[in-house]
Amino acid sequence: MTELPVQGRLQGRIPVGVVDIGSNSVRLVIYEGNSQSLTVLFNEKVLSGLGKGLAQSNRLDPQAVESALGALRRFRQLAEQAQVVDLYPIATAAAREAQNGPEFLAAAKAAIGREVIILSGPDEARYAAEGVLSGFHRPNGVAGDLGGGSLELVDIHDGVFEGGLTLPLGGLRLRDLSEGDLVRAQTISDSHMSASALAGVGEGRPFFAVGGTWRNLAKLHMEQNRYPLHVMHGYEIDATKLDGFLDAVVRSDPEKIPGIAAVSKSRRSLLAYGAITLKSVIRIINPSRIVLSALGVREGYLHSLLPDEEKAKDPLIEAARELSILRSRSPAHAVELVEWSRRTFEAFGIDESPQEERLREAACLLADIGWRAHPDYRGKQALSIIAHAAFPAVDHRGRAYLGLTNYYRHEGSFEQVQLPELESLVDERLLARARMLASLFRVTYLLTASMPGVLDQLRWVQDLRGGFTLAVPRQLSALIGERPEGRLQQFAKTIGKSLRMEAR
Repeated sequence: MTELPVQGRLQGRIPVGVVDIGSNSVRLVIYEGNSQSLTVLFNEKVLSGLGKGLAQSNRLDPQAVESALGALRRFRQLAEQAQVVDLYPIATAAAREAQNGPEFLAAAKAAIGREVIILSGPDEARYAAEGVLSGFHRPNGVAGDLGGGSLELVDIHDGVFEGGLTLPLGGLRLRDLSEGDLVRAQTISDSHMSASALAGVGEGRPFFAVGGTWRNLAKLHMEQNRYPLHVMHGYEIDATKLDGFLDAVVRSDPEKIPGIAAVSKSRRSLLAYGAITLKSVIRIINPSRIVLSALGVREGYLHSLLPDEEKAKDPLIEAARELSILRSRSPAHAVELVEWSRRTFEAFGIDESPQEERLREAACLLADIGWRAHPDYRGKQALSIIAHAAFPAVDHRGRAYLGLTNYYRHEGSFEQVQLPELESLVDERLLARARMLASLFRVTYLLTASMPGVLDQLRWVQDLRGGFTLAVPRQLSALIGERPEGRLQQFAKTIGKSLRMEAR
């Protein structure tokens, strides 16, 4: 059979994989390539439970070992099938600390066909911090990665971090140490957290929560609060308003908690222990809000391998640029749109913060990704793709802005009928800028046919009476017509300016 061209993937990317041998799960993640904006090609986990009972026996359970080794053999075959060149097996607390850990690691090496990289506690903290760096724009807060065997904490200041510490508060470990007594588990958790060097350092700053148990807690919180955007990365919760929710999780039968259907059955047994450690974090580290991170040690390990020039790139802009390459009629036109919108906003005195500027750039790069859809559904489809995309370094407010900008660009109306709840995530200032930018797009695409070469020749000229003229070069004067003139007046109304179009 003749192999078809792979048009849906970026050319030149070599698949890279990480096998995470954790205390609770063993997971394979294959990425399209190692870059500042990772895209997952394949993801599978097996809840082997290597760390179960480790606190009492100091040994890995034989049944768990067999489960993990079976998963590793399967993962090796899958990585070969996906043509992974660089495969990094990493092992954390359980394999590192167990008395029979060396035996397991030797068997794991044979199963996966690679040397297993054993991460120390500080290593885990470091890579968790690297994961947060790769997933957020200049983060400033405390990162915490909750696994089955341990909790890693590290302080991040404006994208820089030092050291880190490990506490024996992973879900399986805490359950074993407390012998299933939740009151005792809270005492143990509070004791370790109070004695840590990070007590009190989170005041007024976010806590970046990493790890499956905390993600599932957040999923439950989303469900109970009917949150409109079901994207875990960047989900924020006011730390001062979490006590009641966490207390209910600790006290309740996990099968009877409202919204529990959103959480997989295999994850429910450790929810209470995740809630207990998060209560300790809030009480003792004292962050202002909890921010969920979908990126952790695996992504952090790959991020640490990147050259400095790649790390310096904005992950959101890189992700938007890549999606533009894959789905736009002309990625070059999308790049021109960035500069054209900047010149337009500058001409009309529309001020932007640095954050608003980067969101505008991303919106321009994404402006044409919905063109293949039926015209009646381009706005809705583009909104859904953008709002739910695996974008790093953007909060939910920014996601809603990017999605709504594209929606308005296609729909031509600011009446949000199908998904009005997304507007609730955006403040009035950013919503106004989304409408301005969308209105500009609607004029622009009628003058360019979505192809490059025109926008660099257009300019805004201020009139003596305070209005503005869109000056079109005489050789392009045939582009002026009834439809672009009508769109220009819609744009004028949106920005509150007097505008006209003229060949000059």
